[in-house]
Amino acid sequence: MKRNLFAGASRQEGIGLNMFTEDELYAIHCSTLDVLKNTGIRVESEDAREIFANGGAIVDNKSHMVKFPAHLVEDSIRSAPSTIFLAGRNPKNDIILEANRVGFTNFGEGIRVIDPFTKEYRKTTKQDVANTALICDAMSEIDVYERAVAAQDENAKVGSLHEAEAYFTNTSKHCFSGASNGKNFKKIVEMAAAIVGGMDKLRERPIYSTIVCPTSPLQLVTDCTEVIIEAAKAGIAVNILSMAMAGGSSPVTLAGTLVTHNAEVLSGIVLSQLTVKGAPVIYGSSTTIMDLKYTTAPVGSPELGMINAGVAKLAQYYLLPSWVAGG
Repeated sequence: MKRNLFAGASRQEGIGLNMFTEDELYAIHCSTLDVLKNTGIRVESEDAREIFANGGAIVDNKSHMVKFPAHLVEDSIRSAPSTIFLAGRNPKNDIILEANRVGFTNFGEGIRVIDPFTKEYRKTTKQDVANTALICDAMSEIDVYERAVAAQDENAKVGSLHEAEAYFTNTSKHCFSGASNGKNFKKIVEMAAAIVGGMDKLRERPIYSTIVCPTSPLQLVTDCTEVIIEAAKAGIAVNILSMAMAGGSSPVTLAGTLVTHNAEVLSGIVLSQLTVKGAPVIYGSSTTIMDLKYTTAPVGSPELGMINAGVAKLAQYYLLPSWVAGG
C-alpha cells in the first residue's frame, strides 16, 4: 500500500501543555468559521444586531440569528490588541497582559461560604466581598482581583454595584467583575473614574475590567451585548468568557466543545471591534464538562484543565490575551 508524504504537517508527541499543533489549531479555527457562517449566533438585542448588520454580518431580525462572513471574524481578531494594560489603584500593582506571560487571580463567583468564625455554611454577603478583596490584596501570588463571591444580602438588580463598592475600597489591585447589564456597568465605570480622578484618567489608568458570558449554545443575550458595547465605548477591557459544558450545553467531545466555545467568544470579539476598532478584549474560558451522573459542572475535573489548556493555545494562535480556569 502506498502512502504519499505529508506536506507541511507538524505533529505533537508525548505529553505536554501544547495541546494542539498549528495545523490542529487552524482546523479548529476553520471549523469555527464554518459554524459562524452557516449556523450563526442568536443575538437578542436589536442594537447589537444593528451593529452586526452595519459591519457586514447577515442578520435575520425575525429569528434573531446573526451569521458571520469569515473575513469579518478574521478582521476583528486582527484589530483586537495583543497587549492590555491593567492598572492597580496602587501603581506597584500594575500589570500588562501580553504573550507568554502568566498571571494569577482568584476564582469567582462563589455563592456560599464557610463562615470563618461560626463555621456556618451560608450564603455570601457584601462583607464577604470586602473580606475576599482584602485577603487577595495581601497575597503577592494574586496579580488581579476577580469578584470572588456575590453580595446576596443586597438587591440582585443592583448587587454588582454593592460588590464594586466593597472591592474597590478593599484592594489596591486591578479589579474584574461582571456588571449584570449595561446600566450597572456604566455606574461601576463612574465609580472607578471617581477613584482615579475622572474619565480621562480612567482611560489612562483603567483600574477596572468587566466580564461577560455568552450563553451556550451559541447565544449572546441582551445583558451580555450591552456590556460589550458599553465597554468598547469606555475603553474598558472586557473578558469574554464562555462557560460551555461538554455533554450539556455543547458537544460531548472536547474538540466539539472547543469549536462551540470559540464561536461564542469570537462573536463577542466581533461585536466589540465593530463598536470601537481596537477596543481591548480578553479571550476567556471557564468551560468544563457536565458530570452526567450528578448533572453538575465540576471545575476541578481533568477535562477542565485539558479544555482550558487548549483555549490558552487558541488565544495565543489569535495573538490575544487569555483568561482561563485552572483545574
